[in-house]
Amino acid sequence: MTVNQKGLLQQPGQGSSYWVLGDLYTFKAVGEETGQAYALVEIIVQPQSGTLPHIHGHEDEAFYIQEGKLEFQLDQQIIVATPGTFLHSPKGQLHRFTNIGSEPAKLLCWVTPAGLEKFFIEVGVPVLERMSSPTVSPADIEKVLAAAPRYGLEIIPPNAESLQSSN
Repeated sequence: MTVNQKGLLQQPGQGSSYWVLGDLYTFKAVGEETGQAYALVEIIVQPQSGTLPHIHGHEDEAFYIQEGKLEFQLDQQIIVATPGTFLHSPKGQLHRFTNIGSEPAKLLCWVTPAGLEKFFIEVGVPVLERMSSPTVSPADIEKVLAAAPRYGLEIIPPNAESLQSSN
């Protein structure tokens, strides 16, 4: 990575990487490098993996699918996103994504303003080598649930989501 007055350069394969609930998050830009304007994360989502339903209180997220097939939920709308699909989820919107394919999926995630990358770093496991995805334990999920409120995140447990949609 190169940071100077002319901007930021990340070559392929560069950026700090963390395993977050079994998926690989590589930071291409973080708030300290963008004046807190945004963070950009490349995410490789394992088959049948993804995020828990959640709502951001502080930031918008935008997603650009590069590889694979992901099912996105934006409020009550379900979208199958394939390469080239762009989605924007404003703060306050319930959303989630799941890799519904049989191969890893890859997407870019912009977070504006920056700050959420600190959550991923806190709950993630630093990648020292390109190893296979670690097994996700109940303790990993508890770590995410405990940290989320400090970052303005509301995680919706799957059983509570069905109750919320019926109200």
